[in-house]
Amino acid sequence: MLLLRHPYGDGPPPTPSEMEEIMGHFKKWMESMNSKGQVVATHGLEPTGKVLRGPHGALIVDGPMIEAKEIVGGYVTIYAENLEEAVECARACPALNYRIAVEVRPVAHCDRPEA
Repeated sequence: MLLLRHPYGDGPPPTPSEMEEIMGHFKKWMESMNSKGQVVATHGLEPTGKVLRGPHGALIVDGPMIEAKEIVGGYVTIYAENLEEAVECARACPALNYRIAVEVRPVAHCDRPEA
């Protein structure tokens, strides 16, 4: 899984024209992985949510936490033969050119469906 970590409160957001350019690069990146059958799922995440802590989630606070320097703004679940292949997919992510970090994490027990 590729987690897209956006800087939080660090500078101005992209302008509409910059966002259009960024999304064009993302589209090409996703099309490349889709053409190889690597993409399982992808979604952006809303900047709001809840964080539960303690037994049975007794403590609930608004999240992501205001102290955070980064928030997970989206994810892409991919098929890769190993961690190195997943890292290579992540290296091609255009978000890296726009102050976004990409965290690569293996997903436990992710079997590829039969074709």
